[in-house]
Amino acid sequence: MVYYTDSAKKTEALGQKIGFTLKKGDILALFGQLGGGKTTFLKGVAKALKIKERIVSPTFIICRRYQVPNRAIEFCHYDWYRIENEKEALQLGVKEEFLNKNSITAIEWAEKAVNILPKKKIAVYFKYGCQEGEREIKIIDNR
Repeated sequence: MVYYTDSAKKTEALGQKIGFTLKKGDILALFGQLGGGKTTFLKGVAKALKIKERIVSPTFIICRRYQVPNRAIEFCHYDWYRIENEKEALQLGVKEEFLNKNSITAIEWAEKAVNILPKKKIAVYFKYGCQEGEREIKIIDNR
């Protein structure tokens, strides 16, 4: 499915729409350039999960974890911007995260270690600047 958004509010709303469909064990792999809307999209996902904490990209700490209220689920938000390759991602313990069926995992900059991503995932591709101020967001759901 391909969507077009022309504001942060619409990008967040799309994330919320996808967030309502997520369940334990789901993985979101987000691809796209800097400023493409990945973190804004995940703010919407978190809103759908009823997470009250402020969602910010974990660029320097690599991963932030949020407890999903009233559910025994964690929302794990990775940012691989600073990693170089698959080996570094594996050293972070991400492979174990993929096997954790009690979490929903989102990975920004998934292209940095695409070869270790599981086949069963939701891939979200962001392309900024299709037209003036517009984002193209392509979602491929292979759950």
